[in-house]
Amino acid sequence: VSDPVALPVPALGELAVSTYFPQATPVTTFHWGAQQTGALAAGDATGAADLPGARPLQGRAFLAGVWVESPSRVPVVAAFGDSLTDGNGSTPGANRRWPDLLARRLAPQGVGVVNAGISGARVWGDKMGVNAMARFDADVLSQPGVRTVVMMMGINDIGWPDSGFAPDEAPMTAARLAEGYRQLAEAARARGVRIVGGTIAPYEGSLHGTPLSGHYSPAKDAARLEVNRWIREGGAFDAVVDFDAVLRDPAHPARLLPAYDSGDHLHPNDAGYAAMAQALDLATLFGR
Repeated sequence: VSDPVALPVPALGELAVSTYFPQATPVTTFHWGAQQTGALAAGDATGAADLPGARPLQGRAFLAGVWVESPSRVPVVAAFGDSLTDGNGSTPGANRRWPDLLARRLAPQGVGVVNAGISGARVWGDKMGVNAMARFDADVLSQPGVRTVVMMMGINDIGWPDSGFAPDEAPMTAARLAEGYRQLAEAARARGVRIVGGTIAPYEGSLHGTPLSGHYSPAKDAARLEVNRWIREGGAFDAVVDFDAVLRDPAHPARLLPAYDSGDHLHPNDAGYAAMAQALDLATLFGR
């Protein structure tokens, strides 16, 4: 954690954070993707308004987050998920992930939103970041002011086994995923944090024609549907947001609605993310 910086930050303001490393420095923490482009410049350019000749960096290095002081106690919603929370498929640099769009709706009401999405995240497995339980405390429960977590995760737990992502892993069962959700819900309640469960979006046809096409299969989709039933009916969460119902094509429920499909049949586009954000209201988020 750095020393504090005296800098006024308006709601929804964008910050550019520059760091200078005088010696070769290994990248010890990195968030790849994230639909944001950074810059790599030679020399100490920390005070520069522009960086001519800088190389683009597709992701975030070193910086994990920014904490902002507030004169009043601001309730915070944490979005906890995978690439659909990280914003894959949205317009890069435009802040159109669903947590961004939710933040715009809630800012006038004095509510903050934290995006804790990591592409490739899983409830039980490590690889692209650690598993959900291992990072839940640092990424969600320890965020200042957190009142509610919206969790949407599980598509990679179901899709990765027997695909190019994790060819040797055993199939994920609905019961195993449900146990993970239950543990996360209990951890949230132990800290006085409300937890909203999000159903898993449809993804038939995703990664078709690539070495990773095994990510989807009818058997895996059957597991997804069973998990979604449990999320809706199992009672583990304080509330449920039905992202599956929001995003699916009524004429072909195993697929994303074409108007919401970024083109890879896995991630929503800007319109799809807007629909996800719109599905969350104050009653769902705060029980009022």
